[in-house]
Amino acid sequence: MFNRGHRQKLKGTVVLMRKNVLDINKLTSAQSVRGIVGGTIGLIGGAIGTSIDTLTAFSGRSVALKLISATTADSSGKGKVGKQTFLEGVITSRPTLRAGQSAFDIHFEWDSDMGVPGAFYIENFMQVEFYLVSLTLEDVPNQGTIHFPCNSWVYNSKLYKSDRIFFANKTYLPSDMPDPLKRYREEELITLRGDGTGKRKERERIYDYDVYNDLGNPDSDPRLARAVLGGNPDLPYPRRGRTGRKPSKKDPKSESRSDNIYLPRDEAFGHLKSSDFLVYILKSASQNVIPQLKIAHPLCNQSEFNSFEDVRALYTGGVKLPTNILSDLSPIPLFKELFRTDGEQALKFVEPLIIKVDKSAWMSDEEFAREMIAGLNPHVIKILKEFPPQSKLDKQKYGDNTSTITKQQVEASLGGMLVDEAIRNNKLFILDHHDPLFPYLSKINQTNTKAYATRTILFLQNDGTLKPVAIELSKPNPQGDSYGPISTVYTPKKEGVEGSIWQLAKAYVVVNDSCYHQLVSHWLNTHAVVEPFIIATNRQLSVVHPIHKLLLPHYRDTMNINALARNVLVNAEGIIESTFLWGAYSLEMSAVVYKDWKLTEQALPNDLLKRGVAVEDSSSPHGVRLLIEDYPYANDGLEIWSAIKSWVEEYVSFYYKSDAAIAQDSELQAFWKELVEVGHGDKKNEPWWPKMQTRAELVQTCSTLIWIASALHAAVNFGQYPYGGYILNRPTLSRQFMPEKGSKEYDDLAKNPEKVFLKTITGKKETLTDLTIIEVLSRHASDEVYLGQRGDGDNWTADTAPVEAFKRFGRKLVEIEQKLIQRNNDERLRNRYGPAQMPYTLLYPSSEEGLTFRGIPNSISI
Repeated sequence: MFNRGHRQKLKGTVVLMRKNVLDINKLTSAQSVRGIVGGTIGLIGGAIGTSIDTLTAFSGRSVALKLISATTADSSGKGKVGKQTFLEGVITSRPTLRAGQSAFDIHFEWDSDMGVPGAFYIENFMQVEFYLVSLTLEDVPNQGTIHFPCNSWVYNSKLYKSDRIFFANKTYLPSDMPDPLKRYREEELITLRGDGTGKRKERERIYDYDVYNDLGNPDSDPRLARAVLGGNPDLPYPRRGRTGRKPSKKDPKSESRSDNIYLPRDEAFGHLKSSDFLVYILKSASQNVIPQLKIAHPLCNQSEFNSFEDVRALYTGGVKLPTNILSDLSPIPLFKELFRTDGEQALKFVEPLIIKVDKSAWMSDEEFAREMIAGLNPHVIKILKEFPPQSKLDKQKYGDNTSTITKQQVEASLGGMLVDEAIRNNKLFILDHHDPLFPYLSKINQTNTKAYATRTILFLQNDGTLKPVAIELSKPNPQGDSYGPISTVYTPKKEGVEGSIWQLAKAYVVVNDSCYHQLVSHWLNTHAVVEPFIIATNRQLSVVHPIHKLLLPHYRDTMNINALARNVLVNAEGIIESTFLWGAYSLEMSAVVYKDWKLTEQALPNDLLKRGVAVEDSSSPHGVRLLIEDYPYANDGLEIWSAIKSWVEEYVSFYYKSDAAIAQDSELQAFWKELVEVGHGDKKNEPWWPKMQTRAELVQTCSTLIWIASALHAAVNFGQYPYGGYILNRPTLSRQFMPEKGSKEYDDLAKNPEKVFLKTITGKKETLTDLTIIEVLSRHASDEVYLGQRGDGDNWTADTAPVEAFKRFGRKLVEIEQKLIQRNNDERLRNRYGPAQMPYTLLYPSSEEGLTFRGIPNSISI
């Protein structure tokens, strides 16, 4: 206990990381690859050099701290501020330090009548910034250890309008905050909101909103102009982080482009991890490697794949490139694996799992159907409850889009069952890629790509597997969209040219599914919809707020990867537009799909019920019963969902003892109001939004957000290369229409079906681009933080009960993983491994580094 009026020394330890260990974003600026990589390899090897921020630079009078009382106020009502104290010597041995971290001693003079420290100011008098990890006070009278988690960049103090402040790890609702700290809490939130004006500077930590008006580059070329997404009822969209860049000269509604995009400074990578380098590699690949490949491509021996064996050669002999074509590209870590070093200049890829065991299993109808419930896009298939399938498209604009599939065509594959009986018995399902695509088909087909809207009907067999029974391909009427589509229906055939036609029909379906997966399931439904939550959380919920602490791990690196994506992946003529069917309309089409997005339907049980693949059943373990019993994504996902929700329920009930406490939480209410009205403002008038007045609403919302950022993203991301690395299995483009009887193409198909198939799907150049990118996107970092883990150990809150509840959550996930492993060993569950003998592991919670086809990271970090 403090003795009144007694002055004593409080011992502390400051942990920080130097700028030259962490400055990955500088590495990814528009420099030459060779120059960057030389620096990167030096950093990895520990060759730091002699820059100003060596450890000794922090000693002396370079960094100062001042403690702030949580219990004793000054005359203004704010907590008293202690004396300025400087960092002392480096602690040379501290076993708890992580890679790149350094620790320093510090001693504070602290009068007993100042009470208990609850926050501190920090000033940096050096010209270079550093990353502050934490401050820990030891042996504080009557308190013991007080931990201050920081995890923030600190610049020269003259660059700030207000002093940098950090709070102890105690967790408080706004009404419970100690009075001496309330004003500090409020002022820090005001700083983070900014004033909404001006171009943001690198050092700033301001969070604000903007529409997607930075995808195009009209100043460079009129062809690169793109529609503004968001703020428009025809093209609604979640908001992104505001940068304040100037409008483009040729389109004032669009933002001008630059290599470096502003991020709130603490959203830039502040940890030494290999995903920093993965993101750097991604940027280098898109800006340097892929342009070189495009140059090299016409010079290669062949510009097209001529056989399936040519495709498989990517994983054995690789693609031979002209001598010295890659001389400007240094061997950064991933490219060491891609580029052989035997002097042959070959581009060689890892063999994807889909062909590890059986090179032709992907061609089977069973594998085609299985991937709709255990593949890259396992949450689109729906129950078929009406026949023929209907359309919601405006008949005046697009004519009658009712499906032309007949009962007779379907019944030919039902083993004697009638369509009406199959529907009554929940045996028919549909993969419907018709309505989102048809309005854009005329535009898409004016380019080098040739597309169909597709509907695929599937039959649930007695052995639990799905069988495709009919595929409808629809293209626009030459007389105009209002005349409705011209549709052709294909049914399963195994032999001869008709068997080849059936394989092509499945390929057109997969092309559409690949586009929907990349632009909707992956980009829109995870990356884009989460960003407004990150912005609203930082603007309205203090770092000491319990919901901020709950959600923070699930935001790590997401704004950074989204900013990079807008610059090189989803931008005009970026990787996605160049290699996927939707092309220049890619994000615009995702905006049309966003019109139907509902947060409440993203919770896994609700999603399954909405698609009709499950029914409510209180006797089932998770409250729903699956109509496809062997549905790997849904079965595994429900285990993860229930674990997340149980953890969130326990956490929320600790801090909110009643529903009234939810309504009375001023920060939570401001957060929710802003999230709905601004962050997802184009949907603010939707009636389905939770009112955020009860604990149940808060639990469901937080559980849904955590599910989206962790398990849902893992399910649609980390299988990209294992499934899509073999372009025959997951083509992304279709370049010609289906051959018709009597045509030269039909005759060619009869003579050489592989060559026609390859001329129809993604070309060689686009395949090399696609594989280079998705191999990076499918990897885990060396220090990835997975669901059930926290990067800050047990110090994220001072409250013991939530820490223990979180540990139980982690142990539950370990149990779940063992259960999933057992499922994959059950040979009766054919959908779990399929003809490709590729067990479904995407929702195993843990993983090692690299290309593992498993693991659920906490956040959308790649």
